[in-house]
Amino acid sequence: MGTLRILRVYEDPEPDEYRVLVDRLWPRGEKKDRVDVWLKEAGPSTEVRNAFGHQPEHFATFVKDYRAELKHNPAAGETRGLAGEHARVVLLYSAKDRHQNQAAVLLDFLNGVATEVG
Repeated sequence: MGTLRILRVYEDPEPDEYRVLVDRLWPRGEKKDRVDVWLKEAGPSTEVRNAFGHQPEHFATFVKDYRAELKHNPAAGETRGLAGEHARVVLLYSAKDRHQNQAAVLLDFLNGVATEVG
């Protein structure tokens, strides 16, 4: 499996990185050519995303609920497959918080890391 990392969609990835957008919604103001593939199904459901609302006090519940969705989400396997096909993959997200966002949870999930929130 290639290397995986996360990056805000508004930042520039390395030239050799395969860019995978993992947001359900297209980020405002971004051009399609800045992304290699959009896996919107890899993002959390509308219900889970709205319940989180990017409020730090809701992050622990968000992690639990989103990881539960990822266990049955074919897009998680598709993301793993892309990491097997490309040496360097960057998971792009549009959230302002660099630590409490779905890409961080997805990265930990793909790497088999049990996310501790606390």
